[in-house]
Amino acid sequence: MSSETSRGYDRIPYLVIFDDTSAFRDTYGGSASYVALESYLLKPRDLPSDTAIVFMHPIGGGAYLPMMNALAKAGNHVIYCNSRYRGVDNALIMEKVVQDLGACIRDARERLGYSKIVLAGWSGGGALSLYYQQQAQRPTVTATPAGDPFDLAQLGLHPADGLMLLAAHVSRHGTLTEWMDASILDETNPDLRDPELDLYDPKNPNQPPYSDEFVARYRVAQIARNRRITAWVKNQLAELRASGRGQEERGFVTHGTMADPRWLDPAVDPNDRVPGQCFLGDPRIANMGPVGLARFSTLRSWLSQWSYDDANADGLRCAADLQVPTLVIGNGADDACTPSHTHRLYEAVGHPDKTLHIVPGATHYYSGPDQRAPLAEAVATVTEWCAKRGFSPQL
Repeated sequence: MSSETSRGYDRIPYLVIFDDTSAFRDTYGGSASYVALESYLLKPRDLPSDTAIVFMHPIGGGAYLPMMNALAKAGNHVIYCNSRYRGVDNALIMEKVVQDLGACIRDARERLGYSKIVLAGWSGGGALSLYYQQQAQRPTVTATPAGDPFDLAQLGLHPADGLMLLAAHVSRHGTLTEWMDASILDETNPDLRDPELDLYDPKNPNQPPYSDEFVARYRVAQIARNRRITAWVKNQLAELRASGRGQEERGFVTHGTMADPRWLDPAVDPNDRVPGQCFLGDPRIANMGPVGLARFSTLRSWLSQWSYDDANADGLRCAADLQVPTLVIGNGADDACTPSHTHRLYEAVGHPDKTLHIVPGATHYYSGPDQRAPLAEAVATVTEWCAKRGFSPQL
């Protein structure tokens, strides 16, 4: 099918509902013990298909992104299913998001009648899709990183038939660590900093362009900070359990999580992004702002989605176990998921049928009139890749 064909499609909203048997609720949504996943089917008119391209992001919100609409206009049947944590990741447990994605895929097959599923991991959905597929192929996880029972083998996960990673990063915990402000020395006092690691201090002697030695030192300090927070989290959980309050939780704030040298020095992991900004705007402001990564978290959520050493949804480890064809698309002007993430994911894919495509000039969201050509190229790449592997509409 020509990539220039533009078809009408229907956007069909629906809910995927299932009973949540977790020991306690960690988010609003649904009623009583039920989880309700807000979902959308973008269905081309008069063009049946046995294949659905399924998107889910850990915190959702992408059903109206340019990519989703363009894929449907090109004739692809697209499902965007929001997780239970739509828009709020404070208490997010990645194992529960896997459960959500499994419920969406089961519904697509059993109720909507799609016999083939192509998982599409957009941005943070990349590592989620990889984690899901790994566990659907051969489940091994029986508990969350906090030690709470959660046996993925009991969920009856349906493996996908193909997988796409679109402008994806390696993992939530890996990305957070690469974005953490390495200068913060005291989590209770974010103004206590190492001045030689403070990217936003004009008095810092280390200024762009950064030396390789400085970047290496900064990366080591970022990992060390993540591990300090993780050690504190584990100690808090241990104290709660020792006092007989094992089901209780604690919320906390992590300041300074938007300080990646990439945003200030375009020579670090170079591509065509605009220097001095990130996908949230001015990184100096976002670094301490309310929507920075991991700003608000619970103890269990930190271990499941943000801990450098403990989180299970690690894109690189999970990609090595893939048993299905995989397409990896990187965006050439992306300021969120930069080239090293794209290439690390591609190299990690264990299935021999893997394809890498870089879209020159494409930004993370394909937003704006100058992104029409990059978006068309990305959609054509997806559509042609699907067609060659039998994941096409029935023309």
